[in-house]
Amino acid sequence: MKKAICILSGGMDSTLASFIAQQNGYELVALHFNYGQRTQDRELKAFRDICDALNVGSKYEIDIPFFKTIGVSALTDEAIEVPTDGIKPGVPVTYVPFRNGIFLSIATAVAEKEGAEAIFIGVVEEDSSGYPDCTDEFITSMTKTINLGTKEETKLNILTPLVHLSKAQIVSKALELSVPLELTWSCYKNSKEACGVCDSCRLRLKGFEEAGQMDKIPYEKQI
Repeated sequence: MKKAICILSGGMDSTLASFIAQQNGYELVALHFNYGQRTQDRELKAFRDICDALNVGSKYEIDIPFFKTIGVSALTDEAIEVPTDGIKPGVPVTYVPFRNGIFLSIATAVAEKEGAEAIFIGVVEEDSSGYPDCTDEFITSMTKTINLGTKEETKLNILTPLVHLSKAQIVSKALELSVPLELTWSCYKNSKEACGVCDSCRLRLKGFEEAGQMDKIPYEKQI
């Protein structure tokens, strides 16, 4: 059976991408990163719950402590407030420098070990909140780079099945595939009740609203 590495944060997008990989006949190897983010423990729980739902046999939980040392992002530096006043143009302070590039590099190493032929990542260009490492152009460039930097027999594709979807389309597709979205976690700030006002919560709630669906996770507040 063909094998895929699924970078699975525990959020809605990466979860749907993993379900799509399984639907397309891939044996899944789930890969999760603990990088000192505010909701690290909650995201790890979501990852484990989703792996159970997918019956994933092989999974990796990898710690990347240097992101917290670098700081500069509101996700990893608690001295920087997570914005809650609405999504604004430009790269937000929740951007973690080159995070997806680093994730994909580590995923490539795991893929070589596992003999995988694909890496699935749930990047979304339209609703990416201005993150430069969520674009089609970036993924195309990374695909070329990882294949140049690996063994000749290693042939990897980075697959981004959600990259051109809106959050509403993601919600609808997830429900079509019976993805348990209630197991996922998207909030940047809280781990018990989602704040409802950070950029990630706003995008998620907007997606559910536009899809005409109700989000089952608990919220502290909803705009």
